[in-house]
Amino acid sequence: MTDPGSERISTDVLVVGGGPAGTAAAIELRRAGRTVTLIDRAVFPRDKCCGDGLTTLALRELEHLEFDPSTVVDWFDVDGAALRSPSGREVVVPLDGPGSYAAVAPRVQLDNALLEQARAIGVDVRDGVGFESLVTLDDRVVVTAGPLSVSARYLVAADGMWSPVRKALGLNKTGYLGEWHGFRQYASGVTGTAATQLHVWFEEDLLPGYAWSFPLPNGRVNIGFGVLRDGVRKTKDMNGLWLDLLQRAHVVEALGPDFELEDRHTAWPIPARIDEAVLVEGRVLFTGDAAMATDVMTGEGIGQALLTGRLAAEAIIAGGATQPEIAAGVYRAEVLHHLRADHKMSAALGSILASPWGTRGAIRVVDASGAWGRRNFARWMFEDEPRAIVLTPRRWHRRFLKRPGVHL
Repeated sequence: MTDPGSERISTDVLVVGGGPAGTAAAIELRRAGRTVTLIDRAVFPRDKCCGDGLTTLALRELEHLEFDPSTVVDWFDVDGAALRSPSGREVVVPLDGPGSYAAVAPRVQLDNALLEQARAIGVDVRDGVGFESLVTLDDRVVVTAGPLSVSARYLVAADGMWSPVRKALGLNKTGYLGEWHGFRQYASGVTGTAATQLHVWFEEDLLPGYAWSFPLPNGRVNIGFGVLRDGVRKTKDMNGLWLDLLQRAHVVEALGPDFELEDRHTAWPIPARIDEAVLVEGRVLFTGDAAMATDVMTGEGIGQALLTGRLAAEAIIAGGATQPEIAAGVYRAEVLHHLRADHKMSAALGSILASPWGTRGAIRVVDASGAWGRRNFARWMFEDEPRAIVLTPRRWHRRFLKRPGVHL
């Protein structure tokens, strides 16, 4: 029974979650003339533990949304990446050319800017309102969220790794903790190359995994590491590993001798199982981390979140109010088209990079490939083209690895 003091809302689509997946879906749907209500239990701006890196895929999705990077105060365009193998071999791969192919944007600023963009075009944004329960009917979904009772034709679940919506539908997998585990901290006073250059360190004791330093303005960086949950690291002292990593000579050299850590480091689980994820349940479509859409090789998820949010919106538009089966079919097909083959390719490549010899060999090949090879490797690594495009002819196009960068 509905609380008589609650506010009743009727909308075309309810989006649960105000991160990149949710806001991408909301913006796309609102532009198509749909009424959209978006709820999130957090009050924005709020932080999200993340590496803050934006691949070319993420930038192209933001470009599609007509996002304005000037709304992110600490936006930082990246023009290359320095890779270091377990043997100490270092190679710089460029991300040059017209436009941008990679950037860094603190999630506390990026997510808030996207939410404000959605609000500005008419999305009914209710932050500070958490999802509680839902009832699925033939023609709509009814959700209770704090003081709200929302009746919607569709629900886009963009509510993260632990997805309360998925749990309410009885679809959670008991004991699932994701494929990756990430650790992140900010540092200031950076005077070494990390102040302007993106670094990726393939440390032997992190494989399968890596450490990173992503530059931000004014001598700040986002620094952290990610490891795959391989069943071996359950008892490893991650705090001790983190402190040890920060004292390694090549890391100190990149950061400079006077860097200082800010606040405390934070950690988060990363789901990367799009090939097994439940994408649709009736009129509910799962996106982003709720769809386990993260790249299994790198742990990157912002581009995949934006992409799945857009695809969910397009599927809902295709299905209309009365044909959820069409929306479900379109969404499943498009997600598989864009992500399934690449997930398998990333998993295969990740198995090579899991060993020191595999990582050393890969970076040795990149180093020997010349300027053309290094440039195209960087474009591929940063998802300017799908990882498995060579194996999926349906996605071939004349401008393969020749498209200009993003002009936001």
